Amino acid sequence: MIPLLEVRDLSVAYGGIEAVRGLSFSVPEGSIVSLIGANGAGKTSTLLAVSGLVRPRAGRILFDGQDITGRRADRIVRAGIAHVPEGRAILEPLSVAENLDLGGWILPDRRSLRRAMDRVFDLFPRLAERRRQMAGSLSGGEQQMLAIGRALMVSPRLLLLDEPSMGLAPLLVARIFHVIENIHRSGTTVLLVEQNARQALRISQRAVVLSHGLLLRDGESRSLLSDPVIVEAFLGKA
Repeated sequence: MIPLLEVRDLSVAYGGIEAVRGLSFSVPEGSIVSLIGANGAGKTSTLLAVSGLVRPRAGRILFDGQDITGRRADRIVRAGIAHVPEGRAILEPLSVAENLDLGGWILPDRRSLRRAMDRVFDLFPRLAERRRQMAGSLSGGEQQMLAIGRALMVSPRLLLLDEPSMGLAPLLVARIFHVIENIHRSGTTVLLVEQNARQALRISQRAVVLSHGLLLRDGESRSLLSDPVIVEAFLGKA
């Protein structure tokens, strides 16, 4: 498959602390790729660099063959990348509909906004029922749906998801992963950061495993599910 995203020798640092060191991997178009590793492995920093929220110290990031390294975050959104951050970052005093409106800020007119919002409501009927409800009053699972829906308002080619199952009950975790698979089936490429490594490997085609900012493994998810190093470090017993 043709790479939609290529990360080449990426390094990200905060002051003297290097969070990512010489990382290279690619995300084929039409795939789900999981980025897994322990806390502090550099997963979130990698997503922040791809979405333009952190400027890399070194390396290159290519999207659809174009160098987007260090490009402003708003220009990266316009290029076709949307980021659902860790912790959701919804605007709690605003309604569901208002949060989605803000997610569609690059759309040209109200008609386009309505069409995009209808697509989100088709994917998340619960949000349609709560469109006038304040976002801060939603359950954790509903807030995560809203965060994903807000990113989908711009119909991204590449969706970056950072810990979408964090803090959710097991039943809701299963629902969120089902949603991710539906988004992928609709044609969106997904780069997924997820602590639930076993579930992430089960829904992705490829996986990139980080340890202390360095690449530990890069391969087919199915093979990594039986890799003794990965099983011992991240999966444990089934």
